[in-house]
Amino acid sequence: MKKFIPFIAILFLSLNAYAQIESPRNILEIGVAGGLNMSKMDVQPTIRQNLLNGINGGLSIRYTSEKYFKMICAAQLEVNFSQRGWDEDFDDETKNGYSRTLNYIEIPFFAHLAFGKEPRGVQFFINLGPQIGFLISDSEDYKGEWAIESRPSTIQPIYGKEIQNKFEYGIAGGLGLELKTKAGNFFIEGRYYYGLSDIFSNSKTDDFGRSANTTIYARLGYSIPIFNK
Repeated sequence: MKKFIPFIAILFLSLNAYAQIESPRNILEIGVAGGLNMSKMDVQPTIRQNLLNGINGGLSIRYTSEKYFKMICAAQLEVNFSQRGWDEDFDDETKNGYSRTLNYIEIPFFAHLAFGKEPRGVQFFINLGPQIGFLISDSEDYKGEWAIESRPSTIQPIYGKEIQNKFEYGIAGGLGLELKTKAGNFFIEGRYYYGLSDIFSNSKTDDFGRSANTTIYARLGYSIPIFNK
């Protein structure tokens, strides 16, 4: 239950960020976005890792409800495809290696807070809120010639281990710039995701006490208003 407390708190803040109307807006936008992921696994016992590169992309819908002083308040829901995982650092001079790619459908729900010019011009924005994900596939890549027995005994169980928890949840946040024009809105964003759930079981008798996704996103996107009042 303790694991769900931060998740519930962020959801509560997201819902309340636009709950009290100061200067009403009624703007609905839909958009597309995509970019690159750089991922690691937060795992115990520790594994030396490099960032694993992947892709992300999907659809978004945003509803802007008010301007509170200088802050434009909106709620944003997304459905994305996202590649995560980890790339083990063997710390030797060989070309040996191991990486695992995890493909997710992820659904973040953000409080979208923007500052800047409207309806045309540049806005700085912050996205913050909870995120859930569903693992749809995964793959392992073994490089070079090496035996599992040559790896540290504490991490040997990870090779070939089936993902036990395909549903995940965590917290995501990002910063970005958006250019609003007559032709639509163009934006760039950097985002970070911190997993609160583990992909492997984590009881005292299991191999790993922690195994959560952490991901850095670099995204470009475009959106258009469906209605704007």
